[in-house]
Amino acid sequence: MKLKEAVQALEANIPHRDALHTAVSAVTVAWHIDHSLKVINGITHTLKHSDVTVFKGNYSVFRMVLFALDYLPRGRAKSPKRVLPPEEIITEALYKQVEQARQSLVELEAIPVKANFRHHIFGVLNKKQSIRMMEVHSKHHLKIIRDILKA
Repeated sequence: MKLKEAVQALEANIPHRDALHTAVSAVTVAWHIDHSLKVINGITHTLKHSDVTVFKGNYSVFRMVLFALDYLPRGRAKSPKRVLPPEEIITEALYKQVEQARQSLVELEAIPVKANFRHHIFGVLNKKQSIRMMEVHSKHHLKIIRDILKA
């Protein structure tokens, strides 16, 4: 799933924001949307402001396998505080983050190839790897949303 499609899918699920099925996830659809948008906007911001002159990539078999499989296992990783949704998620704030994510997609095009982002599990990612991480991450949360709505 491409990032643009993911942002559209996240926006399309905002009307279902209050859906919750605790057998699938302990949090609402709104939580997954907010978190996913914070990740997209946060990583883009970090890439924009990274120092390309100090980029040193790292090799991660774990990352390569998960990215190739287009998959993240559920319930394994803990999200950093900066991408956790607030206690109360306001619908208008979700739409504002969607617009910011659309702007992030435009900004990504101009970001240098060696722009980088340090992921708490996957290590230092370049622009291409960061985009792939955002795609896989968004797909992961969209699957959870789909399962909540199906249940």
